[in-house]
Amino acid sequence: MTHRTSDYFSRQDLKIGIIGCGYVGLPLALNFASKGHSVLGFDTDPEKVEKLNRGESYIKHIPAREISKYVHAKHFSATTDFSRLRDVDAVLICVPTPLDERREPDLSYVENTARAVAPHLQRDQLIVLESTTYPGTTEELVLPILQQGGLRCPIQGEPDPKVAPPDFYLAFSPEREDPGNKHFGLSQIPKVVGGINPPSGQAAANLYAQIVARVVPVSSTRVAEMAKLLENIFRCVNIALVNELKLLCQRMGMDIWEVIDSAATKPFGFMPFYPGPGLGGHCIPVDPYYLSWKAREYDFATRFIELAGEINTSMPYHVVDAVAEALNERERSLKGARILLLGVAYKKDIDDLRESPSLKLMQLLLERGAKLDYNDPFFPSLHKMRHYDYSQMRSVDANPQSLGSYDCVLIATDHSSYDYERIVDAAKLVVDSRNATRHVRRHREKIVLC
Repeated sequence: MTHRTSDYFSRQDLKIGIIGCGYVGLPLALNFASKGHSVLGFDTDPEKVEKLNRGESYIKHIPAREISKYVHAKHFSATTDFSRLRDVDAVLICVPTPLDERREPDLSYVENTARAVAPHLQRDQLIVLESTTYPGTTEELVLPILQQGGLRCPIQGEPDPKVAPPDFYLAFSPEREDPGNKHFGLSQIPKVVGGINPPSGQAAANLYAQIVARVVPVSSTRVAEMAKLLENIFRCVNIALVNELKLLCQRMGMDIWEVIDSAATKPFGFMPFYPGPGLGGHCIPVDPYYLSWKAREYDFATRFIELAGEINTSMPYHVVDAVAEALNERERSLKGARILLLGVAYKKDIDDLRESPSLKLMQLLLERGAKLDYNDPFFPSLHKMRHYDYSQMRSVDANPQSLGSYDCVLIATDHSSYDYERIVDAAKLVVDSRNATRHVRRHREKIVLC
């Protein structure tokens, strides 16, 4: 049997399997389908699979017509049958990597996926992990599971892959998806790729070069894993810094947003970050803890990461305290007060709840006795999540009459569709955690920035 070299993955008629058809996996699948490859999406959720095969979308910023186009062209389909992994040339793993209750890495999705792949692993297949994780995961967790069937993928130098070609290829290439970003889609974002050995890295680079403008090869899977963490830790630490400065500016009687805007006029050496009610999304609130957990294995304390985590985690508590104080100044108690929370998505204009600070705000407000409703145009209802269950709640109308019936309107997510002038006009009190009302001139006395 002829061994397929890494050049094989430069072909434009490959069969590609993508495990996890969510915010990362689905855009990836559609990009490969757009290049003429035959893409098979794997997911454990039968409802998602049925929708995809009907050409329907369950992600707001991915139009159904994009899915339907490739389904009808027979370039994309989905399945729950993992035995079909044996029929594909490359398998890209895009599954969640959350934290557990102790804020430690939960790699159960990655491990279970590797165990699902292993029985169907074929000689010369390329396996790529895209899920964000700590340095060493691909090499220490995924590789041993995949090798249980007898096929080998030698780590660089064990022996020299130039002498002993790998039986299969294994690489790590971190996702850099930013849901809802209209300026940078998947194809415009450089793709970092690190292989277990040089042939694996080259195979993955050849594959991704077909859908992205630039591939950035690195020397190992560990470097690629660390690069992704650095990107998100950079943001986490800087957001924590500006959140702390926000609290200081409030105490000193200054507007932090004015301070940031003026500092941002410097054309070099400064990058603006903005405060908020807490961290949200699939990366920044989670990924730093993956590195701090791994660092303990080396007797190393990641003090910046841990301090940033403490500050960012405290922000929802600060916001709820600001609501309580604002109500108190109006001779109203938080307990029993009617609160309308505007926006539950983790950032504006997307239908993504992952790690949204709004969920923590809701928990804290309810625990302190508030009578809470929410409005979000992207979420008519909420579902049960890993740490929260608001499945009984439904988005309420935010018309002027409704707004005026609440003791406080809390802006948690600054969706573009909200008419902030109308909101301030109608509401008795607005607590704004996003500076969404910065252009509102009337009734400034109603607004509390926090």
